[in-house]
Amino acid sequence: MKFSDVIQIVIFVGVLIALTPLLGAFMYRVFEGQRTFLTPLLGWLETLTYKVSGVQERDEMSWKDYAIALLWFNFFGFLVVFILQMMQQSLPLNPQNFPGTSWHLAFNTAISFMTNTNWQSYSGENTMSYLTQMLGLTVQNFVSAATGAAVFLAFARGIVRRSAATLGNFWADLTRSTIYILLPLSVVLTVLLIGQGVVQNFKAYPEVVTMAGTKQTIPMGPAASQIAIKQLGTNGGGFFNANSATPMENPTPFSNFLEMLALLIIPAALTYAYGRFVKSQRQGWTLFVVMFLVWFAGLALSIYGEYLPNPIFHLSGMMEGKETRFGVVNSVIWSTATTVASNGSVNAMHASLSPIAGGVAMFNIMLGEVIFGGVGAGMYGMLLFVLLTVFLSGLMVGRSPEYMGKKIEAGEVQMAILGILGPCAMILIGSAISAVLPAGLSSLANKGPHGFSEILYAFTSAAGNNGSAFAGLNANTPYYNIMLGITMLVGRFVVILPCLAIAGQLVKKKISPPSAGTFATDTPIFGFLLVGVIIIVGALTFLPALSLGPIVEHFLMLKGQTF
Repeated sequence: MKFSDVIQIVIFVGVLIALTPLLGAFMYRVFEGQRTFLTPLLGWLETLTYKVSGVQERDEMSWKDYAIALLWFNFFGFLVVFILQMMQQSLPLNPQNFPGTSWHLAFNTAISFMTNTNWQSYSGENTMSYLTQMLGLTVQNFVSAATGAAVFLAFARGIVRRSAATLGNFWADLTRSTIYILLPLSVVLTVLLIGQGVVQNFKAYPEVVTMAGTKQTIPMGPAASQIAIKQLGTNGGGFFNANSATPMENPTPFSNFLEMLALLIIPAALTYAYGRFVKSQRQGWTLFVVMFLVWFAGLALSIYGEYLPNPIFHLSGMMEGKETRFGVVNSVIWSTATTVASNGSVNAMHASLSPIAGGVAMFNIMLGEVIFGGVGAGMYGMLLFVLLTVFLSGLMVGRSPEYMGKKIEAGEVQMAILGILGPCAMILIGSAISAVLPAGLSSLANKGPHGFSEILYAFTSAAGNNGSAFAGLNANTPYYNIMLGITMLVGRFVVILPCLAIAGQLVKKKISPPSAGTFATDTPIFGFLLVGVIIIVGALTFLPALSLGPIVEHFLMLKGQTF
């Protein structure tokens, strides 16, 4: 590892920490409906949206009404994306005359983008028309991220409000998140990416003659605009099949830095915004430090794994599957950031990572992607672990568990456990079934533990709404499109609905003033306990499965065997 690699990590971390309070404070003002510097520029668009849709933004909703509105909106988004794919051969902006997709691929992709997973069982430049990419996939990149932010806002209101019955207005939360946060940031990032050479046009694919004298078709399209929101919205769906490993999406070291920063900047800033919500920045910074330390530990372990000498090739820091433009460290920063942020985009092939680094990427998702996590999704997932930690701490010291002055009772704990363990069950059940059925085994590119890792990673990515893959599994089959589609659907809403239910229970409770017996949740001790609960839940749940995949593969590699 070179000194320049250390400098890259320091700069990345420094910029992330510096931007967290700046963006977080702005986001808090947006979420609260306060005036910001963007109000004169975009306020008319918010007003127009309410007028056209008939929304009364001041009408508040109970948690059940909030959940129903969210479910109906997401179902409508699923239908739009499904129909666009099936009918794209008859629609405009299809210069390559791509046919409609198969029904099972349309089903999988529509669920994928609706749930903010962006798992792709297809090659974008060879499958989707420009209209499908823009009207279907890019729009879902915005609104699926805004949906996650809306759930976080409802959860936060449930915590801070006292003796109330409502959690805000889903439509207003969705609109403000999109118009004032996701849209402006995406415009800025799009312009910067275009300046670096990322493709943004509506041309048909030209055919060129290479220096070797052969003909090659160069894919085109409005890529930069989708790449910006895929990163900022922690979506991850690439315009092209190779995602950000191709220069069409990620041509320079600066574009690589911008895209990596965009992975974490909104989830990180939400910790600061949460501190503003609960009127305690120590609470927000405690969650930020917990997230940062777990992510950084994974980054350090991944770098160690990549630079560990490989006895088969007698090399360390192997570049196979990585871009020479970025090197090992940038590839590992990306692999750890994209898997903690439920993003799923890649600038290197995760199947080519060392067993340790590949295992870290997988384990990051298995933790529930609460370490920064998706836009909103990381925070409401982390709050489930906070409630569980408060409850367990109360049991250990004999105190009545409270969080932010509100008692945590059986109903909240049951819902928290459901939200935490629901995706875990989908990962293990789906992987177990696929590891024994011929339909699940027929798509593997590798055998042995690496082949099992391909299956385990696919269901981990789907249930965790991440979208990245080990890239050795052909998932564009009826079996995997259906199985992974169902897994993505359950993985998303088995967390969202318990979070809203908890918020609905908490919002009705009175806030008790702190006393000598109150267990502080903004201290290093609580942060240590929270990290322990997160790691222990992940380890107890997934250690047996990981032992059959990346762990045994690592030891076999040391013995000189590969797959």
